[in-house]
Parts: sequence; C-alpha cells; structure tokens
Amino acid sequence: MPKDTAKAIRAALAEALVHYYPVAGRLRELSSGKLAVDCTQEGVVFVSAEADLELQELGMPLLLPFPRDGELVCNNVTQFKCGGFALGLHIMHCIADAFGWSQFMKGIVDLTRGEPVPLVQPVWQRELLTARSPPSIVSAYQAFKPLVEGSGVHDVLQSTPIESMACRCFLFCRREIAVLRSHVPAHLRQRCTDFDVLAAVTWLCRTAALGYEPSQKVYLYFPYSARGSRRSGFLHVPRGYYGNALLYKIMEVAVGELCAGGLSRAAQIVCEGKSVLTPEYAKSTVDLLASLRGSRLLFDGVYVVSDVTEFVGDGLDFGWGEWTGGGVVGPKLASFHTRCKDADGKESVVVSMVLPDVTMERFEEELAVWLNRDGQNRRRSLARAAL
Repeated sequence: MPKDTAKAIRAALAEALVHYYPVAGRLRELSSGKLAVDCTQEGVVFVSAEADLELQELGMPLLLPFPRDGELVCNNVTQFKCGGFALGLHIMHCIADAFGWSQFMKGIVDLTRGEPVPLVQPVWQRELLTARSPPSIVSAYQAFKPLVEGSGVHDVLQSTPIESMACRCFLFCRREIAVLRSHVPAHLRQRCTDFDVLAAVTWLCRTAALGYEPSQKVYLYFPYSARGSRRSGFLHVPRGYYGNALLYKIMEVAVGELCAGGLSRAAQIVCEGKSVLTPEYAKSTVDLLASLRGSRLLFDGVYVVSDVTEFVGDGLDFGWGEWTGGGVVGPKLASFHTRCKDADGKESVVVSMVLPDVTMERFEEELAVWLNRDGQNRRRSLARAAL
C-alpha cells in the first residue's frame, strides 16, 4: 500500500484522463440547446483530506450517507488514521450514466494497481444514441405520459422540502431476502432477481405508508441499461461506451390492486414489466427524451428506484486493502440499491428511502410485517392500506 493514498490515486486519475480526455473538458450549450463537450484539457477538480478517526468508528455496517464536510465535488479522497480511505466521485449525467462513471472509476483503479492502460478502453461515439429523423415517440410515450402530462395524484413528497424528511438506509442480508422471496409465487422466483424482490416490497410498503386513495394510479420507474450482450441489439452499444445508455421502465397499477395483491402482485408487475422491452421501445425512448430536452418531468405518485450494486465492490480492486462499502451520497427521493457488508462481514444490499417522518414510521411497520412470517399480521396491515 502506498504511503500517500491520495497522491497515488491522483497520479492514476491524471493518466486516466489521457484516455478519457473529454472528461477534462467543459460543457457548452449550442444554439440548438443541445449540450456539447469542448475538449479544453482544463482538467478536473481533485480534493484530498484527512480524517482524525478510523473507519470502524463510523460503525458497522458502513452505510451511507457517511459523516462528511460539505458535498463531494468531482473527485475526493479522504484518508483515515487506520490506513483506510474513502473515494468520492461527483457524477454529471450529461457526460455519463452510472455505468459509465463506474467504468471510469475502475479505469483509475486499474492504473493505480499498475496496469499500463485501463483494462476496458473507453468509447466516446455519442452519435450512436441520437434521435432518429424523423423521430417516432409512439412506442414510449404511453409509458411516459404520466411524467409528461401529470398523473393527477397529489403527492406530499413533491411539496415537502427534502431536508425536512427522514432519510433511512435499510439493510437486507441473505436471510431477509430469502424471507421476502418466500412470499413470491413459485413460478416467479426463478425470474425475480434480488433487485426485483426488493423493489417490489419497498414500492408496496411505500405506497401503503403514503396513504393514497385506492382508485389512484401509482408508478414504479427505474433505469434499465441497454448494455450487455442480451440487449446489445436494441441500441448497438459497444463495450467501453461510457455515455448515457439507459432505458426507462415505467409500470403502473391502481393503489387498491397493489395493496390487495401484496408482494406477490408487486413482484409480478416488476418481473412482467421488465420483459416487454423491445428494440422499437428503446429507439422511441431516445426520440422522446430528445424531444423533451429542457422540459421538467412530473413525479407525483412515482417511485424511482435504481440498482447500483454493480458499481462498487470487487471491481474496485486497488491491490491493497479490502472494500467495505459504498453507494450514492445525500438524501434523494429516488431509492438506490447498493452493496454493503453487514456486522458479520457478509454481503448485503442496502436500500435508501426518504419519506416524511410519520410516513417513514408507517413504512417501517409495513416492511417489518413482510420480514416475518406472521400471515395474520400481514393480512391485517394490507387490509388497512387498501381501505
């Protein structure tokens, strides 16, 4: 392990920017309103700090948000007395999505470890994901309609200052996930990933806690990467591409139906909703989002959830030390699924949640019901939610 961790990472960052040279430039807005990168080679911000405590003093499991001095801006390395360190990276979605920034971080780690070049070579090629001419938004518009035109749901979350709400991180070990899976129909268990099950149960409990009217529609919204061999035919995204290559799935259901159907119905909606992605939907989404540039989407009654478990952990192997935890810093209405190790050092998933104080208490009560096998309490809880 180097004597000065921050110095080693800074040197690797400088090398990485040779390969990711657009990242060292500056955003410019063209006369058309489209953003472009001016490759000025001005570099990036790097901040180094030292903390007069050890990582273990932050408690275990190590959950976000960590105690910190101000917000993370661009790149930040904080070194602890024990020799451990925290690496922060500010994400600008105009340049890259979370997959892209994870690739960038792993490139820095490769160079820190002594590799001559990043193991995955970056691909810029933003022309790959441009809107068609003429555009066709028909396939995607129906799904996005409540976000464009409004859902008609009065959502207290959209009118409550986020700083006045409670922020919690919920830890799910293998045992808890197994308990939740036991409520999913047998024919769905093989199809449902851990993310599907956790997204379903948190959507269900959040909906019940917020007390929407049974006839109102609620929506689950999550990004879905177009990368990978199975989906590469959608947008033809090459390996190494680090720009935005996200599709968005939006599923809807009436509150009464969701709460009455319980976790079984919620998991079914999530699993079946993921299976209807088509090449035309993907291309139509690109066209639609391009046409909405500068517009504000409406999120009343919408639960946004994102799986970032792949972006931290074993892939960040500096060659010294052991990864402990990581994820998205700061309270956000969206929920993020991140990886973590529990007090026994076992791999777990952490799900963030931001709700008004009273609603958070209800959410925790609803979740506690699903995490035990007391079917009578479960039926009583959902009956209250569906009234």
